[in-house]
Amino acid sequence: MLWRIPMDILRGSRGLRSAVPAVTEGADVKTEQGLGRKLWRLVVENKRLIILAVCAIVFVALLEDVLEGELGRLDRAAYALIVERLRADWLTPVMESISALATPVSLIVFLLVIVAFAPGKRPGACAATNLVLVFLLNQTLKAIVQRPRPDGFQLAVEQGFSFPSGHSMVAMAFFGLLVWMVWHYESDRAIRIGCSAAFGLVIVLVGVSRIYLGVHYASDVLAGFCVSLAWLAIYTHVAAPLFLGPVPARNKVLTE
Repeated sequence: MLWRIPMDILRGSRGLRSAVPAVTEGADVKTEQGLGRKLWRLVVENKRLIILAVCAIVFVALLEDVLEGELGRLDRAAYALIVERLRADWLTPVMESISALATPVSLIVFLLVIVAFAPGKRPGACAATNLVLVFLLNQTLKAIVQRPRPDGFQLAVEQGFSFPSGHSMVAMAFFGLLVWMVWHYESDRAIRIGCSAAFGLVIVLVGVSRIYLGVHYASDVLAGFCVSLAWLAIYTHVAAPLFLGPVPARNKVLTE
């Protein structure tokens, strides 16, 4: 019996030693999960600042190439992919129709629909004010930069300067605001997801159509997206709630 006691103790000590790493690993996992949640919370709480910073960095990088008078790799790659490979007789009228979604006539129709069906107190006034301010901002930036439009492969006639793309800025500002409005003020989850996906697709396609038609470089389009996205980060925080009223309590948890 005496020789069994040390063996039992030895077995117990081995069990304790094997249990220590498991406890340590579990603690490490919990610590990592806690850090991940804190980091995600930090990102959510500062999402507007992050959007502004990223958009500013991208815009400045694009502007440097434009001011140097050079075509960047983005412009050359987009030309090779969209203009040289994608163009087709049947696709051109489709792209013209998509591009027309960001023209005054189409936008007026969309505004009337917004007045009739969009959530919030004064959605029409909110969207119209946003649209006018973005248009003025676009014209100001074009007058400052004064980049000539692409030459030699245009499928449409456009006047004025090229950087940043007005259609792209308007599409991002207008339809991006609609995404924000639906996501914050619409209670039906299926409608929120469906409308957000549809409006997001319109934004991208409008930008692609401007490159396809040869009236803008890809850098013009991306710069327009960045300017309007940064603008929306400010407008939806400062002005939009004044037009639309407070976000319904049932949606706050989903949008925070």
